[in-house]
Amino acid sequence: MRELKIEAIRNGTVIDHITAGTALKVLSILEVDPEATISLAMNVSSRKYGKKDILKIENMELNEDDVDRIALIAPHATINIIRGGEKVKKFKVELPDTIKGIVRCMNPGCISNVSNEPVERVFYVIDKKTPILKCKYCGREMSEFLDYIL
Repeated sequence: MRELKIEAIRNGTVIDHITAGTALKVLSILEVDPEATISLAMNVSSRKYGKKDILKIENMELNEDDVDRIALIAPHATINIIRGGEKVKKFKVELPDTIKGIVRCMNPGCISNVSNEPVERVFYVIDKKTPILKCKYCGREMSEFLDYIL
């Protein structure tokens, strides 16, 4: 069997321990430069989870909102920041207690969805493991986010 290895990146971000089969969803919520070199490995072996996905993005470091978005879809993901070919930072994603401005309420009648209202979209994280969010304004609970991530 012939093996194809994914090359290490020199500068950028490696997102590891993505829930198997969801790396494309993670990639879709990030604003990645269309010219960026991206490596994607899906359903690779993992001692901890059985299977996992891995995403490598050259010359991109994630901001706090990016990390919160990833945590909504892949709550067990690990972020590695690479500079000069060396890992300079490693951390697990973790949802904050409150999510602001990155998710739209699924309730079309919610005041946060009315365009002429100057209301910031705010959700309370009521379950970090699953995860489940609750809208500050209408109380709607959400456990599916992909279609509502801004």
